[in-house]
Amino acid sequence: MDAPLSTPCNIQICEVTCDSFRIMWDMTPEDTARATHFFIDLSRKESRDPNRFKHRDVPTKLVAKAVPLPMAVRGHWFLSPRTEYCVAVQTAVRQPDGDYLVSEWSQVVEFCTGDYAMEHLQQLLDKAKGSAGRLLKFSVFYRNQHPDYFDNVRKECEGLMRPALKDSSGSHGSPINGKLQGVFFSCNTEFDTGLPPKDSPYGPLRFQIPAGHLLNPKICLYFADFYCMYTAYHYVVLVLAPVGSEGDTFCRTRLPMLDLASNPFLTYTAPQRPGEEPLYCHASDVILEVLFTEPVRLDLGSVEQISGHHQLMSLTTANAKKDPSCKVCNISVGR
Repeated sequence: MDAPLSTPCNIQICEVTCDSFRIMWDMTPEDTARATHFFIDLSRKESRDPNRFKHRDVPTKLVAKAVPLPMAVRGHWFLSPRTEYCVAVQTAVRQPDGDYLVSEWSQVVEFCTGDYAMEHLQQLLDKAKGSAGRLLKFSVFYRNQHPDYFDNVRKECEGLMRPALKDSSGSHGSPINGKLQGVFFSCNTEFDTGLPPKDSPYGPLRFQIPAGHLLNPKICLYFADFYCMYTAYHYVVLVLAPVGSEGDTFCRTRLPMLDLASNPFLTYTAPQRPGEEPLYCHASDVILEVLFTEPVRLDLGSVEQISGHHQLMSLTTANAKKDPSCKVCNISVGR
């Protein structure tokens, strides 16, 4: 009778990305020489099934031929970014009759997958370019809120709209979610008037600021996300960060930078002749969410009541979840 296999121990996870990881563990030299297969049991932490499979149920789990460790695991379960997982391993020797001699299961180890890497954001950017549409002129950035918000800015914040941490809306793997602070603005205009829309889901008061205060040659522009919320229209998240600022430093290694003068979403064109004004344009077929990474002074613009409605809560994107089934805005990694 074959000697039993020892239980794998000292499980280590390394080189974790948004959709892959490497795993290794300690085995005795004798087991290393005899093992023909590894069984990997992986599940999301929040929905872990306590009844792990036994070796006769191998079609429900990953069975891999024994390879030198660490072993790469990628895509077998369509790993999602920023998601906590539990993993355990079992070593096995395939017998002549097709059955397996197996070790006991190892201890369970927990780990969390990472954010989208630059290559994944580039895929998302390429998809977003196809939905941007033509460029339309605009002249102001605007931000809608409720009266309490602006009262607090005036009384408690010395007239500064201070950056707040980006929520979890949009793609789960976007590197700015929960990590980058900023003040959100819109710039989309209506086709017939060329002005900001009369309605807003965010509040009845609108702060408007001339576009040049936020978009100029001293600003870096980054692409951060492309998503939808089970609707026909799509959102593109952009970041505006002053050159050399903390926000710029954060984005430079994490997000694709866009050319201010030549991109499909948001452009600045310098004056061509003395006395001319710069030209500002936004994409017509996507809704832009523009995150400015520095405080913005209220006295640089004006606050006025909008003429339309502000109870359009179905359009708010606060902590909105991305539609994982949309073929337009999803890429071939976790959502």
